[in-house]
Amino acid sequence: MNLKIQNLITKIIYVAIFVIIHFSCEYEEYERSEESKPLAECINGHAKFELNGVSYEYDCSGYELMGYVSLEEMDASSGNDCWGWTDPQTGKEYALMGLDNGTGIIDISSPKEPQYLGKIPTATVNSSWRDIKVYKDHAFVVSEADGHGLQIFDLTKLRGLESKQIHNPDVLYSGYGQAHNIAINEDSGRAYTAGARGKGLHILNISDPKNPILELEFPENGYTHDAQIINYKGPDLDHQGKEIFIGSNEDRVVFVDVSNKSEPLLLSTFFYDHQYTHQSWLTLDHKYLLMGDELDELSSNGELVNKTRTIIIDLSDLDNPVSHFDYIADTDAIDHNGYVNGSNFYLASYTSGLRVIDIVNISQKNIKEVGFFDTHNDHDHSGKPNPMLPRNSDPGDHEGKKGKNIEAFNGAWSVYPFFKSENIIISDINSGLFIVRKSSF
Repeated sequence: MNLKIQNLITKIIYVAIFVIIHFSCEYEEYERSEESKPLAECINGHAKFELNGVSYEYDCSGYELMGYVSLEEMDASSGNDCWGWTDPQTGKEYALMGLDNGTGIIDISSPKEPQYLGKIPTATVNSSWRDIKVYKDHAFVVSEADGHGLQIFDLTKLRGLESKQIHNPDVLYSGYGQAHNIAINEDSGRAYTAGARGKGLHILNISDPKNPILELEFPENGYTHDAQIINYKGPDLDHQGKEIFIGSNEDRVVFVDVSNKSEPLLLSTFFYDHQYTHQSWLTLDHKYLLMGDELDELSSNGELVNKTRTIIIDLSDLDNPVSHFDYIADTDAIDHNGYVNGSNFYLASYTSGLRVIDIVNISQKNIKEVGFFDTHNDHDHSGKPNPMLPRNSDPGDHEGKKGKNIEAFNGAWSVYPFFKSENIIISDINSGLFIVRKSSF
């Protein structure tokens, strides 16, 4: 056979093999995309779906709805906080959602068909406030319910569970009664309770989760509403490696060196034009702190702000934190809980839902919203009240601070953006649990 003909045949064979492989891969990708198709794609700014004969529609941009669990299914009247857990043995992902009457547990491994697995009942009475964190495969739950204490539940008990049931905590720590929040430093194995009435800051060694040991109670520099505690790795060389407590304390942010549990040291206090210092979270490099004020959007006549505001603090010098800039969003909703993952800031912004903000250029004071999913949608597109929206007349008023603006405190309470799958859960006060992800198209 002529050499040229042989070469031509060889080339044809190679091309044929390439085409077969190419189209096989495309088909495989198509099959995968069908399997992972969302409950509702975000099309032309709207995600529409029908569940149990009821039609729903939510405003969105860049994020689609993967799954949903209603308050009704969880036998609850209102929702609050949320957190997540990934089983290290099975890889399954679970959502933990705070409810007025306990903590709901949902298997979201198949997000389009989430499985509600029951709840950890409230330790005493119902409450609008509950907070959850996870450490070493255990859930830690506090509440403002009178005499509630700290519930500790071994999440590995969920393995193999396929139906809902009551989950009793393994441990009930009663070193304090009610508390507003709990924060955990996973690097040090310490849990810090915020807003433990009459107890100040309550530090527990939880290296053995079922055997929490009190290490220290110390007075707060103001009432601590929420906190983040880290082993500091930021630019301030004087404090690298130290355990730093960052407290959102109603009218200020405090920075405390808690490396020595017997002698915490106040490093600095950041004051600003405030209404209610609520919650904050660090960038991954520990250089900037993104902080939300819960009431500044409600200041009369826009005397502070008339749009959603996030305050960014420069922590290059922990002994002297300074204002970097204020990010003003296009929405007028109240910002509540926000978390940084990678180069994005994921913010639960009450009546405007989840807002996703690109912070890659935060040092240049240039951050921007890149997507959202509005779980609230309090009005339809004609401007009339949305009849499909389940709502409470009063989701709870902390110390009477909400006043006559109670409707502004409905909607998205919190988010959890740390799942490896990149699914994000949103806990909505009025509706339940939403599972969303960045749109594929």
